[in-house]
Amino acid sequence: HLSEIKKLSIVGVATSTLEENVLLRYKDRQFIATMKGVSDTYFKSSDLQNKIIDGAAVLRNGDLNYMIPGAGIAYSLGLKINDPVSRINVYLPKKGIDPSTALLNPEEAFAQRTIAASAVFSIQQDFDNKFAIVPIDFIREMMGEDNRISSIEIKLKEGVTNEEATTKIKSLTGSGFKVKDRFEQHDFLYKILKSEKAGVYLILGFIILIATFNVFGSLTMLIIDKKKDIAALLNMGATVELIKRIFFIEGILISLVGAFAGIVLGGLVCFIQQYFEIIKLGNADSFVTNSYPVAMQAQDFLLVTLIVLSIGGIAAFITSRIIVKRQLENTIV
Repeated sequence: HLSEIKKLSIVGVATSTLEENVLLRYKDRQFIATMKGVSDTYFKSSDLQNKIIDGAAVLRNGDLNYMIPGAGIAYSLGLKINDPVSRINVYLPKKGIDPSTALLNPEEAFAQRTIAASAVFSIQQDFDNKFAIVPIDFIREMMGEDNRISSIEIKLKEGVTNEEATTKIKSLTGSGFKVKDRFEQHDFLYKILKSEKAGVYLILGFIILIATFNVFGSLTMLIIDKKKDIAALLNMGATVELIKRIFFIEGILISLVGAFAGIVLGGLVCFIQQYFEIIKLGNADSFVTNSYPVAMQAQDFLLVTLIVLSIGGIAAFITSRIIVKRQLENTIV
């Protein structure tokens, strides 16, 4: 399906990848990693070249293959880039080996090759401690399989949505293949983030609920203060419903002004953080960014506004009904 996927108008670059768990050994140190074989178009579909912290991003130079390990792997191995003396020994378990044969002669159970490291990348701690990038032909040769791939990584053209791409690719590949966008590939992480976001909204709701007591207090004091004015309006022919509506609108205005001020202030703080990175992360070396990431989304501003107005509106409605009724009962017209 790779050739057919590349022909799709929505696809910018399609890259074949092959992943296998291997044992890496360098001098007297060793590390179990996931070796990821990639095709020649990998640098066009990924941002790996911009994540290099040591060396130059080279996977092949003539007939020589090179490895680009993550920073965590390089640190664990004590790796030196382009070491002219020592190379990385790669051990890949062979498929279908009898366990008894492997115990008697361990060397027969592994395919072994040597390779030099051309660079070290640093993206995020989980990736840095797991992946070592190599040419896909290198890992295929170790496995003895010429055409095997684990996945196809696709970079979409500008303006193409994930939903549109997923639908078209699924219609091409059928049900025998899994088609996942960037979020679905890390669905557990994003489920946690969504749960945290829901928790933040819940906490925000409680905070606003507590803050509505200010609305209760403000309206109550306002109604008491305007007791004589209420009596004058009633004498002039105003109805009870009109009086209640006046104070209800007053409560809505209080909530609206508070919501607007909070949205403006919150948006300003987010803007400053997004462009000036004031708040730094404590252990920045373990993350992709050095500062606390911020992304402003219109639906979040809208949802917060709706929460504030809903709770404030309920508070204004209850206060205008109960307090005005009590004041009217004590008012002598």
